Amino acid sequence: MTELEKGPQGLRRGRGARERIVGAAQQLFRDQGINRTGMDQLCAVAQVSKRTAYQHFTSKDELVAEYLRRFDPNVTAGVFDRTDLTPRERLIAAFEPPTGEQGLTPLCPYIAASVELHDSEHPASQYARDYKKTVAARLADTAREAGATDPERLGEQLALLLDGAAARTRVLNTDSFPTAAAIAAVLVDNAIPTAAQR
Repeated sequence: MTELEKGPQGLRRGRGARERIVGAAQQLFRDQGINRTGMDQLCAVAQVSKRTAYQHFTSKDELVAEYLRRFDPNVTAGVFDRTDLTPRERLIAAFEPPTGEQGLTPLCPYIAASVELHDSEHPASQYARDYKKTVAARLADTAREAGATDPERLGEQLALLLDGAAARTRVLNTDSFPTAAAIAAVLVDNAIPTAAQR
């Protein structure tokens, strides 16, 4: 292989370039935001040329959409599909999200993207809406299983509480999830008749 066939740091061009670009986007978008991340910086971190980046993604908008698409809407399956917890316990366990690198959960990528993009027609905005609807639906399904009298309402309340805890954690740089979990327990217990909690 000649030097012209090699990219930065001697890596072969093209091999894994798409994944390196997405990986760099995940890191940079999370750490500094979408708008503050330029394509030059993204290409440097991904170790690809701009030409290579634009061969894989025709625009930064397309890359942002792919970044969000990669988040699994069923990520909450780790909580909602647990068989060792009762449905009520699963609703409360949703407030124990995995922590980020600095010990605190980063702001939800869908909320962050929606705030930064200001465009309801952007493909990333559609992914954000779909994700948020999926989470609320999973909460409602679990609330129904737990015996809630109005599972859709409880699902929406808990989804709103989760989003608020994520935003407050980010803004204040302090873990708001324990407080949110305590509020969630009250909401859940008030929504589930006493007989169904047994």
